[in-house]
Amino acid sequence: MRLNEITYTDAKPVDGYGPGFFRVAGKVQEGNLLLSQSGVASWGGLDDVESLLPLAGQIDVLFVGTGQEIRHLPAAVRTALEQAGIGVETMNSPSACRTYNVLLSEGRRVALAAVAV
Repeated sequence: MRLNEITYTDAKPVDGYGPGFFRVAGKVQEGNLLLSQSGVASWGGLDDVESLLPLAGQIDVLFVGTGQEIRHLPAAVRTALEQAGIGVETMNSPSACRTYNVLLSEGRRVALAAVAV
């Protein structure tokens, strides 16, 4: 098996998560997470579209982690994101973190908004 070292550009991967927190690049982020090339920030949750709209034009896909269980985004939030040209994929937060890391390692323009488990 051939192993390749993964290097990330400006964006940082999710190293881990636990009850109420995420670990990004070795640092703990309490609560919900917004992660993109712009950096690490807190996120207001599934109704917080205002924090996500500035990502338009910077990313191709936004992965939304809905916590431990998968839930639907509010229709108004999904519509606003799609109208801004942001592709949205919704899944539970553990899956969203893993998928974000994989596509980030491939150099894709992605962001992650995740509810803490």
